[in-house]
Amino acid sequence: MNSPEPTRTPDGPAFEGRLLDRPDDDVVDQGAAFDIRTLLTRRGMLGAVGIAAGAALLAACTPRGSVAPSSAAASPAATPSATATAGGAATALPSGEIPEETAGPFPGDGSNGPDVLEGSGVVRSDIRADVGGGDAVDGVPLSFTLRLTDMANGDRPFAGVAVYVWHCDAEGRYSMYTSGVEDRSWLRGVQVTDADGQVTFTSIFPGCYPGRWPHIHFEVYPDAASITDSGNAIATSQLAFPQSAASAVYARAGYGDSASNLGRLSLASDMVFGDDGGALQLATMTGDVDAGYTASLVVRVDTAT
Repeated sequence: MNSPEPTRTPDGPAFEGRLLDRPDDDVVDQGAAFDIRTLLTRRGMLGAVGIAAGAALLAACTPRGSVAPSSAAASPAATPSATATAGGAATALPSGEIPEETAGPFPGDGSNGPDVLEGSGVVRSDIRADVGGGDAVDGVPLSFTLRLTDMANGDRPFAGVAVYVWHCDAEGRYSMYTSGVEDRSWLRGVQVTDADGQVTFTSIFPGCYPGRWPHIHFEVYPDAASITDSGNAIATSQLAFPQSAASAVYARAGYGDSASNLGRLSLASDMVFGDDGGALQLATMTGDVDAGYTASLVVRVDTAT
């Protein structure tokens, strides 16, 4: 794939109005932070178009002599509530902030060596293949959504924060670390939360390796520019899977010793989820092994703490 041509400006090469972070490199090699800024700019343009179209439609549909509601009147007050709203649907909030957990030995965020966040292409929704492309890893299909709320702002949707996720494959291997797949980068990706505070990733159901309940790691960063330094993370936690879904998945071929590993564990005995049995981290699941699963988790982040 050819790299887009930058625009030459008096201040240096630029792409879509932004100076390149690495002027000597191609546009596609500018790194994850530059990719996210490009994504946000495009999202902002689309949002502006949508707002303009919505305003025009409202004006066309408003009878003469009537007054359209102002944006201030239409917006709810920033007060805590028992629900988080996204896409018009209300979801019950967890009872507390998402627990702070270890990033584990395989984060790939530069904190212990390998750093996928310095490269380009990690900003993506489908994380099944390597960052540079290629064949997807095998496993039962999984789509998972994290819905973030800002506790310091009345649990409003936490829009515009960057979320980095990673997990093992069906055999319990971590790309960039496990012997034989050190040069791979599958099952890692970054997205920026939308106006509803949501990110959704397409992946596979992870395997279960000895000593750990099946899970997905994630880090939350305050903005797009912060992801290249793991010390900027404002929340680090993990999503847990219900035993019923995991047992069904691990009965399928390709998941190695996951079934027997799971049989020796419980949420209460897990080194991460054992404090409260994963009460604030257990995903809501729908689907089955044939059609694939959909998982969701509401993540409350308290920036005040």
